[in-house]
Amino acid sequence: MPELPEIHAMAADLGGRLEGRAIARFDVVSFAALKTFDPPVSALSGLEIGEVTRHGKFLDIAVADLHLIMHLARAGWIRWWETPRVQGGRPGKGPLAARLALEGGEGFDVTEAGTKKSLAIYLVRQPSEVPGIANLGPDPLTEEFTPEVFRGILAKAGRSQIKGVLRNQSVIAGIGNAYSDEILHSARMSPFKPASMTEDEANRLFDAMQTTLREAISRADGLAASELKKEKKSGLQVHGRTGQPCPVCGDTVRQVIYSDSTFQYCPTCQTGGKPLADRVLSRLVK
Repeated sequence: MPELPEIHAMAADLGGRLEGRAIARFDVVSFAALKTFDPPVSALSGLEIGEVTRHGKFLDIAVADLHLIMHLARAGWIRWWETPRVQGGRPGKGPLAARLALEGGEGFDVTEAGTKKSLAIYLVRQPSEVPGIANLGPDPLTEEFTPEVFRGILAKAGRSQIKGVLRNQSVIAGIGNAYSDEILHSARMSPFKPASMTEDEANRLFDAMQTTLREAISRADGLAASELKKEKKSGLQVHGRTGQPCPVCGDTVRQVIYSDSTFQYCPTCQTGGKPLADRVLSRLVK
């Protein structure tokens, strides 16, 4: 799933390709992906594209006085093309969800792999009309997101597990499963640790968050969207590395499976050498 660093880099890449150009047409192939109907997507034809930005994990393409907003969910992606494409097959049966064609050629496809379709596309007049954006928590990379603000968030979360707090988009915007694993590994904290913690622990977690996200953005800076998946995977320390040695201490990276997701951690770095039970009701409080 693309998270804050990838969406940040994707917005920068698309901004350089799209800003100032006019849309020839925007076609929705997977009708379940389109979550709005007014204005219709046909209203985009002939309009000039403005700034491309993000809100947490939402990609926002400003088009005149409208906003084309996408949430790529777990398996969605943007694929740029330079020569016109011809759509074949039955609508909604393949990975193609939508296609944007620019006047004069070029454009991009919005795709989603797998059978579970969660990708969402919105055409709205204001970003706040998208429920997921209206309910977003603060962006962790803004100047307003200070250690004091973060400590207040943790105090309010109380006994909630810190892994879930970091991933909750209504609490902090943009962090998903992968980067929450990386942040907690960097902070040397158990994923099951309660959010209520000492000031020193909260400051350590804040620093780990800032460093992890900013370094990921730095690595992705200047990359095309097609290169971001590979870059993300290559930069991860524990996430997706089950059974491999921890790059910090050499211990074996372990995994916990819960619901329809998983997380990875290093026992030596994060849980005092104790493996976490591989079930959702496990608790390890340090």
